[in-house]
Amino acid sequence: MKDRRVSGLVWFAVALALAVSNAAGHGNEQGKAEATIGNAKVSIQYGRPTLKARDINKLIQPGQMWRIGADVPTTIESDADLDFGGTVVPKGKHVLLARLVGPGQWTLVISSQPVNHYEPSAKLAEVPMKVDQAPDSTEALTISLSNEGGQGVIEISWGTERLVATFKPAT
Repeated sequence: MKDRRVSGLVWFAVALALAVSNAAGHGNEQGKAEATIGNAKVSIQYGRPTLKARDINKLIQPGQMWRIGADVPTTIESDADLDFGGTVVPKGKHVLLARLVGPGQWTLVISSQPVNHYEPSAKLAEVPMKVDQAPDSTEALTISLSNEGGQGVIEISWGTERLVATFKPAT
């Protein structure tokens, strides 16, 4: 009887570990970027898919929203209100998305909903992104967050694309 209980506990532990592993995603590495912008502590959490020889420009069509990352929604969290292009985004945790407007034209969208539940009323702010081409390719999606002269800078690097958006603390 004791062997059955031990065996049952082992199987339960294995099942629990598999469930937690599946809930965490498909095995992509997780990334985090943090910075202090003015008095705001800001962080971005995201999944880091790898390019695997895919062409980023063929993965999304103009007009479509990109969830930025893998497995779970990419989020931005701040302990203070932020200003994205004149639109105040309240402190808290929100979803970051990107929209391909046209060839070489992207916008960053701050949303209350992930891409699979996105509707226009979920948009909190949308700002244009500067698009640069890098000489070297970045295999795993990388998001950096920095403070440049009191302004927040978000840089998304994947393949040879570098997408950059800015924001500032709300006053």
